[in-house]
Amino acid sequence: MSDAAELDSIDLEILRLLQNDARMANKELAAAVRVAPSTCLDRVARLRSIGVILGQTIRVDPERLGRPLDALISLRIQPHRRELVEPFVSHVLGLPETRALYNLAGPDDYLVHVSTAGAADLQRLVLDEFASRDEVSRVQTTLIFQQWSGGPLLPPAGSA
Repeated sequence: MSDAAELDSIDLEILRLLQNDARMANKELAAAVRVAPSTCLDRVARLRSIGVILGQTIRVDPERLGRPLDALISLRIQPHRRELVEPFVSHVLGLPETRALYNLAGPDDYLVHVSTAGAADLQRLVLDEFASRDEVSRVQTTLIFQQWSGGPLLPPAGSA
């Protein structure tokens, strides 16, 4: 059984447009999808209420905030038990350098995207905040030289 929402072509166009510009005014959005502004507002509200639209975010330039070095830190937790994992996740999410945290299947358990002030700050983060923890059995750091974002996320073709 799928949890996918039933969306028509207007819903999909609204999602595509808002993912490209979340600040688009309702009047402009309504004109672009060829519906009345009140209808558009209702559709966006419905997409929020059914959990398709989760919120709005802004993107910031980490370099302009004094954090020009981005890295991905892969971590393995041993033993992998809930009483160790929950405090670990809280710890990682509480670090100001953490941009995103992913729980993985495969050889590593977690992937942390971090932004730091430089190599020394990244080394301190790896040694003091990750490698020094008893539950962390493996740490691997990968530098990010450049990043691109994908296009809007829509359902697979043929499912709408």
